[in-house]
Amino acid sequence: MATENQDSIQTAADKYRSFLHEEAHNTEWRHGGPPIYDDVNKLFEQGRTKEWPKGSLEEVVQNALKSWEMEMSHKTRLEDFRTINPEKFKLIVNGREGLSAEETLKMGSYNALLKSSMPEEYKYYKADEESFESSHDAFRMALPRGFAWEVISVYSGPPLIAFKFRHWGYFEGPFKGHAPTGDLLQFYGIGILKVDESLRAEDVEIYYDPSELFAGLLKGPLISGSEHTDASTHKCPFNA
Repeated sequence: MATENQDSIQTAADKYRSFLHEEAHNTEWRHGGPPIYDDVNKLFEQGRTKEWPKGSLEEVVQNALKSWEMEMSHKTRLEDFRTINPEKFKLIVNGREGLSAEETLKMGSYNALLKSSMPEEYKYYKADEESFESSHDAFRMALPRGFAWEVISVYSGPPLIAFKFRHWGYFEGPFKGHAPTGDLLQFYGIGILKVDESLRAEDVEIYYDPSELFAGLLKGPLISGSEHTDASTHKCPFNA
């Protein structure tokens, strides 16, 4: 969500995401100004299972990943990024070929994380057919309170940080023709983050099971009149 009055927002820094309001006038924002995270911060604080001590390794890693996601979702130029080393950055999801910073920024974090090598008939979500905007619109509509993220454990410190995470939200809006259920959707995963001496990410590896997410999103009944009403066109193995 963008804000129209950038000057008034600059003083209200987000406590979980660094660089959000620093040098805001020199940053090219996707929606005209820095985003506001009030709703998802509230969801995070109400639903988190861990509250890490200030300054702990776990808190540093958690906030670093939140800041990285913020930049990927809301900044449009790699030169404005503060959380990654653009020349070396690679995003690797479930062992697939790594994406460069430019490729990840172009397709968007949702498409990068949900790209699949499954047979076409089992691909309910086809990342190759989604744009940055359409992917974010789909999940913003399905999860109107946001998609919160927390670190569950950190297994090693920099420069090679291994961690476990949890991602969750409430399915309160339609998704690809499926009616919302109001249920809590969540999944867990493992991440490996390689950082340089300035703690900028060079490699981000993410491992998780997408079925934990899509089983919940496709649970809702198909909405009459939706372009997705013909269920035979999307055979989902997650609900078998």
